[in-house]
Amino acid sequence: MLIQYFLVVALLVALDQLTKYIAFNHLQGMNSIPIIKDVFHLTFVKNRGAAFGILQNQRWFFIFMTIAVLLGIIYYYKHLPKHNPYGFIRIALILISAGAVGNLIDRIRLGFVIDFFDFCLINFPVFNVADICVVIGTILLAWLILFTQEDLEKKEVE
Repeated sequence: MLIQYFLVVALLVALDQLTKYIAFNHLQGMNSIPIIKDVFHLTFVKNRGAAFGILQNQRWFFIFMTIAVLLGIIYYYKHLPKHNPYGFIRIALILISAGAVGNLIDRIRLGFVIDFFDFCLINFPVFNVADICVVIGTILLAWLILFTQEDLEKKEVE
């Protein structure tokens, strides 16, 4: 099961890094490129903080925290029971890990995270594929923790 974890994480990280490579080489130094005018643009941003630009220039804090969280996720993933009710938890942990690794690579290699998806309709922060993975994984994990814990416990007893 751990091989499956690393394989899917690696595929998602590759997608993230490919899109960031394209953004770095084709969007940097350009104005925002509208895909849907005033709704969705491609805008190159060097993000030196976290979500919404908080904790700017805290590179080493983010690197150490990300590594700690990843080690915790890998430990937890490895010790999850192998039967079916835990499939969605596995998916959530894979998504969170892939996003964390994608942004970690940027922080180590560049000193900042490359963001480029700009949902400007609601003035949302610019984001990337890794951010999408983290958000979807976190929402899925929160949903599972808040609304399915009883179901998992009942299936374990059966």
